[in-house]
Amino acid sequence: MNKNNDFQLTTEEILKKYKIRNVEDGLNDNQVKESYQQYGLNKLQSQKTPRWKLFLRQFNNIIIYILIFAGLLALLMRHVSDGVIIGLVVIINALIGYYQEASASDALERIKEMLSSEATVYRNGIRQDIPADQVVVGDVVFLEAGDNVPADMRIIEEDNLRIQESTLTGEADSVEKSIDSISDENLPIADRTNLGFASTSVTSGSGIGVVTAIGSSTEIGKISTEVKNTKERKTPLMKEIDGLGKGISYVIIAVAVALFVLSLFLQTYSLSVLTLAIVAMIVGSIPEGLPATTSVVLAMGVSDMAKTKNAIVKTLPAVETLGSVDVVATDKTGTLTKNEMTVKDIILQDGEYQVTGDGYEPVGEIQRDGNKVTDNKQLDLFLEAGLEANDTVLIYEDDSWQINGEPTDGAFLTAYYKNFSYPMDSRYKEIDMLPFDSDYRYIAKLVEDQNNDRFIFIKGSPDKLFKMAQNNGDQLDFDKWNNQVTKLSKEGKRVVAVGIKSVSSDIDEITHEVLSDGIKLLGVAGIIDPPREEVILALKEMNNAGINIKMITGDHPVTAKAIGEKLGLAKDINVVTGAQLDAMNDQEFKEAVLNNQVFARTTPKNKTDIVKALQESGKITAMTGDGVNDAPALKRADIGVAMGQKGTDVAKDSADMILTDDNFKTLSVAIKEGRRIYDNIKKSILFLLPTSFAEGLIIVFTILMQKDMPLQPTQLLWINMVSAITIQFAFIFEPAENGIMNRKPRKTGKGLLNKHDMWQMFYVSVLMAIISIISYEWLLTQGVNPAVASTMMINIVVLSKIFYLFNIRTNDLLFSKSLFTNPKAFLIIGIMLVLQLILTYVPFMHTVFYTADMSLLGWIISIASGVVILIITEFDKFIRIKLNK
Repeated sequence: MNKNNDFQLTTEEILKKYKIRNVEDGLNDNQVKESYQQYGLNKLQSQKTPRWKLFLRQFNNIIIYILIFAGLLALLMRHVSDGVIIGLVVIINALIGYYQEASASDALERIKEMLSSEATVYRNGIRQDIPADQVVVGDVVFLEAGDNVPADMRIIEEDNLRIQESTLTGEADSVEKSIDSISDENLPIADRTNLGFASTSVTSGSGIGVVTAIGSSTEIGKISTEVKNTKERKTPLMKEIDGLGKGISYVIIAVAVALFVLSLFLQTYSLSVLTLAIVAMIVGSIPEGLPATTSVVLAMGVSDMAKTKNAIVKTLPAVETLGSVDVVATDKTGTLTKNEMTVKDIILQDGEYQVTGDGYEPVGEIQRDGNKVTDNKQLDLFLEAGLEANDTVLIYEDDSWQINGEPTDGAFLTAYYKNFSYPMDSRYKEIDMLPFDSDYRYIAKLVEDQNNDRFIFIKGSPDKLFKMAQNNGDQLDFDKWNNQVTKLSKEGKRVVAVGIKSVSSDIDEITHEVLSDGIKLLGVAGIIDPPREEVILALKEMNNAGINIKMITGDHPVTAKAIGEKLGLAKDINVVTGAQLDAMNDQEFKEAVLNNQVFARTTPKNKTDIVKALQESGKITAMTGDGVNDAPALKRADIGVAMGQKGTDVAKDSADMILTDDNFKTLSVAIKEGRRIYDNIKKSILFLLPTSFAEGLIIVFTILMQKDMPLQPTQLLWINMVSAITIQFAFIFEPAENGIMNRKPRKTGKGLLNKHDMWQMFYVSVLMAIISIISYEWLLTQGVNPAVASTMMINIVVLSKIFYLFNIRTNDLLFSKSLFTNPKAFLIIGIMLVLQLILTYVPFMHTVFYTADMSLLGWIISIASGVVILIITEFDKFIRIKLNK
């Protein structure tokens, strides 16, 4: 296939290279056959992961391995209920994970759908329509307004051909195509104006191109390949939980082996009793609820965000990743800005005017010094000229204002209707139209008014129109006008000049020569793709949260910096271009990515490289975007965020999260929610681990003391799978801590648990175990039935969990406003107490779980044990709060 240098070749060289003797003859049947055999169909290839692989992948976790082993061991020893319960926990975890992965669509399938369905080609001297997937390299393709470009091609003929390439480059304006060769081999794709690209669409004019690349070799195909080859990284939380799970599992296995060997040596227990005790210790110590609880907290967070936060999160861990984000790398057009060009400034001979309102909706007014302007003939004529020198249409459709045509032209339509009612019939009759041409850089229309007077309205580049105005002999201060243009440009605005020319009634055609003779300059307009109102506040909130924002755009560096300053992207804004990045070595590239806030004139590859460099520098990176060109970077990022309304299907399928309202502020809300969810997962782990360890320690201490087992495996499973998971639902509803968005992001590589967390887990688990064993042994000395003593031990552990919950729930002390911020916690505790009463007093439960009725003394001891745990942990918290202050 070609080496991407076709844009450097002349038309004659292109025809020779692809063996085309005559453009209108195109390829013959033999050439088509040869090309097809060499390059294949014009399709993108993709491979979906089989569903069975998705399901089996859910079991790849060391905690699950140990649970499966423990379950099998229990079944071998004919403890069927133990084995079945463990098996159910494993399967439920797998099903939750499988559902989440299977529900995400494949981005490559969406890219395939974007290719046009039909193409018009010249073959054997006949112009014919063929399926787009049968287009081959060397085909001569005819393009006209409304067509989708079926493959990458070199334009060899054009008649005012303009192609909308925003899906590929991210930029809103259609690109004027030319047939001239381009010498600069390092020119970005967006500036290769003699090429057409697959998946883009023709907005006006017509042309002919020679196909140079099909399928996976097209620019969109390269993006497809990059999406396919981009490896998804594990989220910070999953890495931390995996590490924690492995660490806990290794310790438990080591202790189990040591205890087994020691007990065999001491010969205290028979082999069957010892084996069952070791299984009980493993099942009691292993936090079976860890994967399930994490999944439930994440799933509830995902559901809540979809219903109330306008954010759809496609994978469970992604919602937590938001809370870890250090950097948000964001596309500009359509994300930070409306992607709706708007006239904001009008400068006429008699002064400057400001235009209120943003976007295509004709709501707002034209003001001067803060006052609405009325009955101003100069202004009315300027607006009329902008309306007439125009081939775009403004329409209200699907509950929104849209344009059919060029964004810059659309801005003039909206400006006109802010001064005149919509819709309004023109008082001019069109005689002739001169479409925009990149060589001349203006558009003009010849019209006739009701008095049969004829005028030419013209709109275009200020340097072109200023020169025409000079030729008209007008005594204008052109230095002043040029200064105005420079001022508006530095503010990030596109500047368009507007003029008028009176002509005789016998003129019925516009020529460039007629316009070059001179026009009357009416004024200039400053146009901008306005920032979204909500973005500025959201950026401020993110900056306060310690999150750096990187803006990536195809704009000119000056324009990009001005927009960054207007948005409040950062205190000091530095700009680097894609070309400058391409010239850097790896170390310089990383430094540039860290030290610059705005990236201008970038390519899709630049975006992916920027995200990669940020990640290699230890930054948890979110990437937002809406175009096909954003897809590889969205997939590469730790969390990709796509726009739901204006985003392409490819971007949405490559992303981890979709903002359904296209509101950047929703990302800030989602980050806050991610931090809340991370906090609650950490709280649930801090709650689960010491209570699980306490159960294991009860067995360990009993074996070391060579006593009879106080708890049966089914009793341990009751504590773990019923009490622990039920109580842990309280963390799902825990609100965010105060000041959650005023703290910095978590440090990359920092463990899930700090030294104090480890210490607290140690002393809480030891306390629970010791209190339980002492109480159990004391009751036995009082002549109490062992079944009653075991029942009390279960209740001591469960009530200790309940009281410990109040310590873990919040960073505030117990008796504060935070006590009642989660009313559902009290409901869940009530349910748990009812279950404990059923366990203790229902005869059927006595048979299954070896329990017995408990006296008032047993309940007093159980409650007192929980109070002791609460007092000690609250005292610990009080000391920490004082030390932090």
